[in-house]
Amino acid sequence: MDTLGSKISVKVIGANGQISLGKQYAGRQVLVEEKAPGVWLVRTATVVPDNERWLHQPQARAELARALQVAERTPPKRSDPESLGKLGHGARRKQARRKRPARPEQ
Repeated sequence: MDTLGSKISVKVIGANGQISLGKQYAGRQVLVEEKAPGVWLVRTATVVPDNERWLHQPQARAELARALQVAERTPPKRSDPESLGKLGHGARRKQARRKRPARPEQ
């Protein structure tokens, strides 16, 4: 039953319930769909974690693409990490506390 260029091979399910699909698939994630008892459809897949799904929305993709274009055509500039402290970055700035006017006694 070799249809549409499919390749059939015989695999043995080990004592631990695993089969090997070959080294070319090592580390890949797959979807395993059980069509009927003893009948499985195994497909390679790329799973996107929920907290990264927003990156695949059209607006986020477009913004990320624009940012990458800017980064590619903007040459890096030499920086002085010591000057960051002088600008107040990375260090807590002391905020002047305003004294409240005294409340009138009643």
